Amino acid sequence: MTPVFDLSIPLDFTGEQPNHFGAPRAQATPIQVEGFTGDTRHGGSCNCAMLTLTPHCNGTHTETVWHITDDAVPASSAALALTMTAQLVTVTPVQGSACKETTEPPLQPDDLLVTRTALEAAGAGPCEALIVRTLPNDTAKRIADWSTRPAPFFTNEAMQFIVALGVQHLLFDGPSLDRLWDEGKLATHHIFWGLPAGSRDSQKASRREATVTEMVFVPDAAADGRYRLSLQLAPFVTDATPSRPLIQAD
Repeated sequence: MTPVFDLSIPLDFTGEQPNHFGAPRAQATPIQVEGFTGDTRHGGSCNCAMLTLTPHCNGTHTETVWHITDDAVPASSAALALTMTAQLVTVTPVQGSACKETTEPPLQPDDLLVTRTALEAAGAGPCEALIVRTLPNDTAKRIADWSTRPAPFFTNEAMQFIVALGVQHLLFDGPSLDRLWDEGKLATHHIFWGLPAGSRDSQKASRREATVTEMVFVPDAAADGRYRLSLQLAPFVTDATPSRPLIQAD
C-alpha cells in the first residue's frame, strides 16, 4: 500500500510545541463549573478541557487572504477538492549576503531565502498545490521557537514564480512566507493573493480563493515528486485554522 504522509505537527498542549512571534503557549485547562470539574484525575466524571491557542503561532495552520485584509474570508470557507494534485520540492535557503533576488523591505545579510532560482532547480512546475520543504530538515522544526531560530522565507521573485505556475495552495515548513519583522509589509503574502501592496481590501485580491499553509513538517521518507493532497481544515470562522495536510504518492 502506498504510504500516506501526515504533514501536520501534533499540538501537544502539555508538552513541547513549536512557537512563532513569541505567542503564548497553547494550553488545555479543565473546565470548572459549579459542582463539576472536567478532569477525571481530580474527581470529575469525564475530561472536558478548554483549549487556548493561536493558530498562526502554535502549529500547522491554513490561512486565507483574511490574514491581511479587513473583511472576512474564513479559512474554513476555502473551496477545497477532496484531493488535489500536489508537488513536493526540497530547497536549500540562500543566505541574504549571497542572494541576487529581492525582498521588501530589502534583504539583510543573515536572511535565509527561498529563491526562484532554487525552486526552478528543484523542478517546481504547474500544480494545484506546492509543498516546499527546506534544508536542513531536522526534526527540531516540530518544536522550534521561530522567534530565536532563523526562519527561511520567500523572495519576491520566488512568489511571483509560484503564482505564475498557477499554484492555488502553498504549503511551507517555515512559520511565515515573509520575514518575522518586515515593517508590516507582508510583501509575499500580498503577491500570493494578488493583492496590491498595502491594500487591506480582499475584493481587490485576484486570488482570494488561494490558501497558505505554514509550519508543516515533511518527513524525509517523503521523496520529492507528485502527490495527491487532502487538506483537512478545522471549521473555524477565523483567518487561520489548525489544519492537517495528508499526502500520498500520485
